[in-house]
Amino acid sequence: MADTSTRTVERALSLLGAVCDGGSLTLAEASRQAELSASTALRLLRTLETAGFVRKDDDGYRPGMRIVQLGAAALSHESLIALAAEPMKRLVAKTGESSYLNVPSRKMPEGEETGIYIAIEEGTHSVRHTSWVGRSIPLHGTAAGEILHGAIPDDGYVVVSNGVEPDVTAIAAPIVMGSRVVAALSVVAPSYRISDDDAAAIGRLVADEAQTIMDQHAAPAA
Repeated sequence: MADTSTRTVERALSLLGAVCDGGSLTLAEASRQAELSASTALRLLRTLETAGFVRKDDDGYRPGMRIVQLGAAALSHESLIALAAEPMKRLVAKTGESSYLNVPSRKMPEGEETGIYIAIEEGTHSVRHTSWVGRSIPLHGTAAGEILHGAIPDDGYVVVSNGVEPDVTAIAAPIVMGSRVVAALSVVAPSYRISDDDAAAIGRLVADEAQTIMDQHAAPAA
């Protein structure tokens, strides 16, 4: 059995993860998701609040500015984001749709694997998919999930409709470094704007830009 201090850290991190994933949770919701008693959850949330990791408002508990600060610092050191920046801008310029970069995240306690969005370039349409940076998604049944599970389709991309959300289509291609799929590059759009021909055309663009990222990574430094 883990010692008391280790168990306390595990509980606090589980609670913090629940708040970050939910965006805003009441005490009852947070304690239920972290599988803690309300009294234990309240004690840990107060400690996290004092340290700036969560903040309390009228709706419940939200991620605090310390989490925002740490997240921004971590992303600033993520070289993959820098490599993908221009390719993602080109995808938006050519398609008008939002482009995302997704990497493997973690396994949930129930065994479900997840991915996390680490970058977005928002589309130019008035109706568009907006930022999910920092949000975890299940890998099962999603375009990015198929890619992150190691699927490298013959066409170079996969298309999934109604995966994470209803009436949304995602088109994703793998970014492979060494022999491992390290990320999924995707375009996400309302399904009503994406015909089969559109999906194929966008898929080729996404696959090409994913290849550009891989080529940039492999190129020797000047």
